[in-house]
Amino acid sequence: MRSDGRSAGRGRPLRAGLIGLGAMGRNHARVLAALAGVELVGVVDPAGGTAPGGVPVLAELNDLLALGVDYAVVACPTAQHESVGLRLAVAGVPALIEKPLAHDARAARRLVDAFRGQVAGVGHVERYNPALQQLRARLASGEIGEVYQVSTRRQGPFPRRIADVGVVKDLATHDIDLTGWITGQSYASVAARTVRKSGRPYEDMVAAVGTLADGTMVSHLVNWLSPQKERYVAVTGERGCLVADTLTADLTLQVNGAVATEWDTVRTFRGVTEGDVIRYAFPKREPLMSEHEQFREAVAGRPAETVALTEGLHTVEVAESVLAAAGRQSLLGVTVR
Repeated sequence: MRSDGRSAGRGRPLRAGLIGLGAMGRNHARVLAALAGVELVGVVDPAGGTAPGGVPVLAELNDLLALGVDYAVVACPTAQHESVGLRLAVAGVPALIEKPLAHDARAARRLVDAFRGQVAGVGHVERYNPALQQLRARLASGEIGEVYQVSTRRQGPFPRRIADVGVVKDLATHDIDLTGWITGQSYASVAARTVRKSGRPYEDMVAAVGTLADGTMVSHLVNWLSPQKERYVAVTGERGCLVADTLTADLTLQVNGAVATEWDTVRTFRGVTEGDVIRYAFPKREPLMSEHEQFREAVAGRPAETVALTEGLHTVEVAESVLAAAGRQSLLGVTVR
């Protein structure tokens, strides 16, 4: 087998298509145009536009299928994921579908069923962030012992390109997926609150807490209302805390100290003693490029680390549970419906 991404046994690059040329679609187009062993042959976007290297921009999905593609990347609005994905599945075209997999769990299940036995994946790009890959490996090795809590913050200004879902299904699905992935656990329960302050029909802030199957506590604060952009993941365990900044791909370990604090006033407010702080050095590659490389390998029939559609379905189900929980407010033990 070739190691440069060329399709096995055919001696030619894999022919890739892209559906959607919005902000995320343009990032996919840039990466596909530079991806070894892949040729971007067409982009579908009814609004037109230009693609890298003079690649034709087509009005209809049928026009792309007529060109003959080995796989497609679905980066159109979330509400269209199901219809586009189902057409690709019927045509036997492997698909990398941007997150979230679909606008609701029923649509996500239909995609899972349609692609059964075929190559397909979900674009949960945070799994390819080098800081989170390092964090996951260190958790698996037991570096901080038993995991007690996973806490995330994902905040920033509103991206005007998002019009068909709220902050839960857009941004929070990143945190839902990465939490399950780094811990190897599924969600067992969740409670949440949402607010709508921007005048849109969808929520633009969510605070959620829950537990994973093994009892680990989780908390997520996500919003489109802050001028401060933040991507923070902290995992607290019996030996310390691992903190990832996925904007800079930095990972820091804060170790529980072995030296007691003698200053009584300070000691009163510390659950454990303060130990060393270590910031790790490791190679940092663009997550989106790594994601595409892995999907290319999957399409070529080689071992690859991709996000299965069933995993994408679970993330959508948890997101819907967050929204459902936010709709049930309680005051002094009385549930208000």
